[in-house]
Amino acid sequence: MKIHSRHLNDVDFQIMKKLLLKEGPNEWNYITDESIEHQFKLIQNGNALAVLAEENEILGFAVVILKESCPSKLSKYDQLSTIAYINDVVIAASQSGKGLGTKLLKESIRLASVEKCSRVYIERHEENLASAGMMRKAGFELVETFNDPNKRTSGSRNTTVQSVST
Repeated sequence: MKIHSRHLNDVDFQIMKKLLLKEGPNEWNYITDESIEHQFKLIQNGNALAVLAEENEILGFAVVILKESCPSKLSKYDQLSTIAYINDVVIAASQSGKGLGTKLLKESIRLASVEKCSRVYIERHEENLASAGMMRKAGFELVETFNDPNKRTSGSRNTTVQSVST
């Protein structure tokens, strides 16, 4: 399995969108067509990176948004010009439980460092224990948990923000 970032073509984006729409939606995740298009445009414009897990096909990916393109809400924690934000991590169901998510996160952190980002942020639903474990294994630590009813519609309705130094 190759974990890397590379230039993407239109077919790659179609595969990624299909994977995200098939494997991403669940009670913990907040995925909209608008957010998918936004992050893909950031990748096309060079303001984000796609980190891929490939073995003859794309089996998973993470999107790493760089610096000033990060969500403005993160400015309460850090200067946007010095950080990266992992927006989505998705893995094909056939690859679940193999540590692929953690590998994607670790490569995302490494690439953020190459891009001169000193810290990487990520969010999850407070009660999403699978994501919590994956993030913990990649070195992420708690920054804040807050009520987020516009984004979270189930459980505690809280978002947990985590970060790691590069």
